[in-house]
Amino acid sequence: MPFIAVVLAALAVGFEQLVQWKYGPMGIIAFVALTVGIKARNTAIGGIGAVILVMLLAQSG
Repeated sequence: MPFIAVVLAALAVGFEQLVQWKYGPMGIIAFVALTVGIKARNTAIGGIGAVILVMLLAQSG
């Protein structure tokens, strides 16, 4: 069980670094808002984070 938690944490940190590298500080803010919204079960915060991420993805395409 601890091994799985370490692997998941490493993947989360890696994804966070990828988002920051590709989309800058706004990507990190959106990712954090989405994560906090999901963990707190707050649809407003999660929705804001998701919308920002979608806008960043649409902009780069």
